[in-house]
Amino acid sequence: MATEKREFKSADGHILAARLDLPDGPLRGCAIFAHCFTCTKDFIAARRIAANLSRLGIAVLRFDFTGLGASEGEFANTSFRSNVDDLVSAADHLRETFEAPVLLIGHSLGGAAVLAAAHDIPEVRGVVTIGAPADTEHVLRMFGEDIADIERNGEAEVSLGGRKFRIGKDFLDVARKTNLLDRLPKLKASLLIMHSPLDEVVGIDNAERIFLAARHPKSYVSLDHADHLLTKVEDAEFAAQVIAGWAPRFLPADEPQGEKPIENIRVSETRESKFQNIVQAGAHRFFADEPVSVGGADTGPSPYDLLGAALGACTAMTLRIYADFKKLPLGAVTVDVSHAKVHAKDCMECTDQERAHGGKIDRFERHISVDGEVAPELADKLEEIADKCPVHKTLTGGAKVVTVVERSGARA
Repeated sequence: MATEKREFKSADGHILAARLDLPDGPLRGCAIFAHCFTCTKDFIAARRIAANLSRLGIAVLRFDFTGLGASEGEFANTSFRSNVDDLVSAADHLRETFEAPVLLIGHSLGGAAVLAAAHDIPEVRGVVTIGAPADTEHVLRMFGEDIADIERNGEAEVSLGGRKFRIGKDFLDVARKTNLLDRLPKLKASLLIMHSPLDEVVGIDNAERIFLAARHPKSYVSLDHADHLLTKVEDAEFAAQVIAGWAPRFLPADEPQGEKPIENIRVSETRESKFQNIVQAGAHRFFADEPVSVGGADTGPSPYDLLGAALGACTAMTLRIYADFKKLPLGAVTVDVSHAKVHAKDCMECTDQERAHGGKIDRFERHISVDGEVAPELADKLEEIADKCPVHKTLTGGAKVVTVVERSGARA
């Protein structure tokens, strides 16, 4: 994905810092991500969710609330209401400069904020909460004995997650007056609630209260074993994949080639991990990666996995074409493909000329199985037909690879 730095004004006139993560291909829709209380737009869950949605053609705006991260303003002067206003301002900015958001995603207090803001953003069709409290007063429990100082002095410094923040009395007053659950039945968007049963910051009972208060369509997904901040990469990735699977129901069909078809396979680095790449093949998008054992994140098949898959798929398709043409009652075909580099002299299937070449060669072993009985004479014929698979011919016949480097840095 490509990322644009953006700025927009809050309702109070402060400049808020944002990033717009753009898809590599035509736009299908736009989303806004609201981070947790005292977090920023760049925490791990926000980045991973944006990456997964962008590869589906969804642009994601993530921004720092007033007084946090790179945004202007004093955090002590903010409140839950100002967070909601910041979200509405973000939606206004997108509507005026890009495209109105159809999806809102919020983590922790950001989840409560998107539930409230959805009523003021008419284009929104889907809302996602991650570890969200069912009432904003829940956050006040984090302040402990500091609440008395805030009440007495108008504001006070509190320690949250190892960092110091100044909290104003207006934050307390607004939190106490806000009732999210009363407004939930009026939510016109579909709702996806995600929460960890092990969340020690915002208990799982909050997810239950939100779910019971909301009307259908609504869904709940348990983030098993995750902590509140989704600090483990696998937990953040799981949440991102679930949202990516749920969100397309609100979007037009994925047509990444657009009006100008991409004639080639396009592979682009995501820079989310060392080897992760997005593969775009027609209307299909998926990750390619390497196993963790060699430094990858194992988010997709490796290059040799893809090569083996190409051989296996081509083999199965070729056999099906033959069976249909000959009107043979052939059961479902399964092809297992393994790959290894072996010394040419040890290759029993190789010709004398190939073994004499020396060095190592790539050896693909293909096992074909068919549901039901297969007569011996048909088995021999299937082996012959499998060798006629176009990918098989490419691998065994040799191919020429021509490389062209775009020196201008521009992509065709």
